Amino acid sequence: MDSRFRLILICCLSTVSIWSQSKIDTFLKPSDSINNSRRNAVVITETSLASLTLVGLDQLWYADFERSKFKTIDDTDEWLQMDKLGHVFSSYQLGKIGANALHWAGVSKNDQLLYGATLGLGFLTAVELFDGYSEEWGFSWSDMAANATGTGLYIGQELLWDEQRIVMKYSFHQTQFANQRPDKLGDGFLEEMLKDYNGQTYWLSANVHSFFKESKIPKWINVAFGYGAEGMRTGRKENVDNLLITQNRRRQFYLSLDVDLSRIKTNSRVLRTVFDVLNVIKLPFPAIEFNKRNGAKLHYIYF
Repeated sequence: MDSRFRLILICCLSTVSIWSQSKIDTFLKPSDSINNSRRNAVVITETSLASLTLVGLDQLWYADFERSKFKTIDDTDEWLQMDKLGHVFSSYQLGKIGANALHWAGVSKNDQLLYGATLGLGFLTAVELFDGYSEEWGFSWSDMAANATGTGLYIGQELLWDEQRIVMKYSFHQTQFANQRPDKLGDGFLEEMLKDYNGQTYWLSANVHSFFKESKIPKWINVAFGYGAEGMRTGRKENVDNLLITQNRRRQFYLSLDVDLSRIKTNSRVLRTVFDVLNVIKLPFPAIEFNKRNGAKLHYIYF
């Protein structure tokens, strides 16, 4: 289900960069004190977008599936937990958007964290409730735990360090598995990017300079730790359409370098915004992969 969240997230992030060049620098400058018109605009915009999205999901997505009484499910063991990482990522990034929007409006730091950084948790909770009334799915407590983890990752760092030293990122490469089951894993690059867990990698990208302030390491250099999985054609390792015999499911762990685009110095607020939008993507770099099947494996370039 988190493929919908990432699609919504990508749409939200894309709108940030669609502004006229001549006015954007002034417009993007955060207010030094609370700006009521900006704050009201943020609240109205977020409420409207969330409401329209939920109504759209109800009418266009859930309407195609049979409704049921509210129920819960235990899907903790599905997709080698890749779907849970998707929930963490979505909650973290939506919370970051919410907090940054209130920062732009001049809202106090405490209110940014209380009302902005919880945007992802609130929205994804509503979607999870929809799942609870769907015969196809159900309310998942493990999904909720993942949503809370993403929100906690953002808020915890702000309380501890007053900055995001560890950023959650995403990368994707196409795999052979989507062609074998396009109805489940996607048909075409965009669908596969959202649905094919075999090609997704989720990263914790840690900024080196923020931990070693006195070092001469460039402020934009990060070390990234990634998690992925492969060999999955079904959520669980069970016989669905005779796929069990071909499934060789395995977890993959990665170590790589990365760039924190938000720490690249520039006087242009346009570029700062663009860098912040693009910073959700882990840049391709050489990487070392660790898995039980092959041990250590070097990727000269990894997407």
